[in-house]
Amino acid sequence: MTSTAVSIPMPTVPRRRRSPEEVHAAAPVTGPKKVLLAAPRGYCAGVDRAVIAVEKALEHYGPPVYVRKQIVHNVHVVSSLEEQGAIFVEETDEVPEGALVIFSAHGVSPAVVQSAEDRGLRTIDATCPLVTKVHKEAVRFAKEDYDILLIGHEGHEEVEGTAGEAPDHIQIINGPHEVDKVTVRDPEKTIWLSQTTLSVDETMETVRLLKDRFPTLQDPPSDDICYATTNRQVAIKKIAPQADLVIVVGSANSSNSVRLVEVALEYGAKSSYRVDFANEVDESWFEGVATVGVTSGASVPEVLVKDVLRLLADYGYGEVQEVVTAEEDLLFSLPKELRATLKKAGDVTRALGGRGNRTTS
Repeated sequence: MTSTAVSIPMPTVPRRRRSPEEVHAAAPVTGPKKVLLAAPRGYCAGVDRAVIAVEKALEHYGPPVYVRKQIVHNVHVVSSLEEQGAIFVEETDEVPEGALVIFSAHGVSPAVVQSAEDRGLRTIDATCPLVTKVHKEAVRFAKEDYDILLIGHEGHEEVEGTAGEAPDHIQIINGPHEVDKVTVRDPEKTIWLSQTTLSVDETMETVRLLKDRFPTLQDPPSDDICYATTNRQVAIKKIAPQADLVIVVGSANSSNSVRLVEVALEYGAKSSYRVDFANEVDESWFEGVATVGVTSGASVPEVLVKDVLRLLADYGYGEVQEVVTAEEDLLFSLPKELRATLKKAGDVTRALGGRGNRTTS
C-alpha cells in the first residue's frame, strides 16, 4: 500500500502592526499631523447606477443573477454582490441558457450582445452612459469612413467594447510611446477617441504627439475622459504638493485608481500607495510623515475610505481637512430593462444612480 503525501497549507499569521509609539521612535514627525481628504472621491454616477442595477435585479428576480466581468473594478463591491447571489462570469457562454445576465459598467461589443441573444439570455445593460457615448461616436465616425485612433489600454474591457463597435476602423493607441507606429489612410478623415478612465495629462500628451504627425486630426465632439476621472485627478493634483504620503483606495484593475497614484507622484507627493483595504496600509509609510493625502477611485464605496481614516487616526492623524475642488450631482437613470420591471412592481426606490443619492455611512 502506497501513501500519498498531503500538503496542508500553513495558516496565515497576521502581521504584527507596530504601535504609533514605535513608528514615531523610528522616524519622529516634526509639526502637526493631518489628513487632506480629496473631494470628489469614490463612487461616480455610472458606478453607482451599475451597482444598484445588480442589487435591484437580485431583489426583484432573485438569485442567481449573472454578471459578465466585474460589474465595476472593485474587489469589495464584487465580493459583496457575490454574497447576495450575483455570479460573475468572463463570457456569456458560461451563463445557462435563458438566464439573466447583466453587462458591466465598462460596456460590451456588439459581438457580446449577439452572443447573449443567440443563447436566449435575458439581458440588462449597465454600461455607463458616458461609455455608451464613446461607443456611439465610434459607430458614427466609422459609418463616415474615418480612421479612429482610440487612446486606451489594450485588453481593458472598456477598450475592447469600444473597439468592437468598429474593428475595421479603430486603432488602439496605448500611450505616447506608440504614436510613431500609427498609420492612417487619410489624415483629413482621422479622429481620436479615448477610454474614459485615463490620465488626463498623458492622454493630452498622446493627442499632442498625434497632432504633430497629423495636424488635421479631429477632436471628439466632447471630452471622452469622464467627469469623475477628471475631477478626482484635479483634486489629488491640489493635495499632492502638500503631502508627504498619498493613500489611494482602489483595486489594482481599476484604471482610474492606478492613475491617481501616478498623478499624486507626478504632482509632488513624496510617496503614494494604492490599497484595497485599510489592513493593507503599512505603518512604516508613516515614518517622518506629517501630512497624508487620501482619495479613492470612482469604483470605491465610502466605507473603505472611512476605514483608512480610522486607521490614520489611531496613528495620530486625527485632524481631517477636506479639500474640495468640485461638486458632483450627476444622476443617471437605471437601465431601461430594469426600470420597466421596477415600474411594474411599484418600486420607486433608487430609480437613479449618482453621487449624493446613496448613503455613505
